[in-house]
Amino acid sequence: MKVDLRNKVAVVTGASRGIGAEIAYLLAKNGATVVLHYKSNRKVAEQTFSRLQGHGHLLIQENLSKMKGINSLVTKVINTFENIDILVNNAGIYNMKTFDFSDFKSWQSHWRINFDLNLFAPVHLSYLFAKEMVIRGGGRIINISSRGAFRGEPDAPAYGAAKAALNSFSQSMAKAMAEKKVFVYTIAPGFVDTKMVESAIKGPDRDDYINQSPLKRVATAREIADVALFCASQAPEYMTASIIDVNGASYLRT
Repeated sequence: MKVDLRNKVAVVTGASRGIGAEIAYLLAKNGATVVLHYKSNRKVAEQTFSRLQGHGHLLIQENLSKMKGINSLVTKVINTFENIDILVNNAGIYNMKTFDFSDFKSWQSHWRINFDLNLFAPVHLSYLFAKEMVIRGGGRIINISSRGAFRGEPDAPAYGAAKAALNSFSQSMAKAMAEKKVFVYTIAPGFVDTKMVESAIKGPDRDDYINQSPLKRVATAREIADVALFCASQAPEYMTASIIDVNGASYLRT
């Protein structure tokens, strides 16, 4: 089945590289007008932006860990486009903080940073863009979560907890918004070959990460983007609230 996203506007956060960039590229390739958000690396963002097929796309820089940046992004988008049809909450961070009991202030800061970007940013963006979607008859929200939400992350507990909370929020929102034709899908990848986890999957413990999957590799960003494209276009309405595992059978849940 051919995907046709012409006349659809899609907002993709954290899209300068990695998963977000591939999602933005695929959405544009299939006809969508894309709002490509990035935080700081303008050079890389502009390179990604130049790859987008079609016309009318918008490049926006904002810090989504701050409410000011969230409000600014939403305002710029709704002032530019008549409709917002798709939101992909991809922006996030992955950093480690173990239970070493060395510095409580550092521990608190670590949790705040993780929750601000990995949870509160997608929660607030979903709320604000869903409000616009309802006015215009509906839309689709895709949240990028993680298998870490299910399996426990002893070396990155704040990350795992934020993603678990994002899963719960996504399902709650899906139930609340279904009658208003706003459908919410969540994708939970395992390790993906991106800059965010490069130090882990290409470091001295590389084999440990590679061997977690029977495929003996980590995912490509394109594989996650393919699933996001499906959720943004062909996924049935009846799939709303689904959490889709894309982890190469590295973690199985029932």
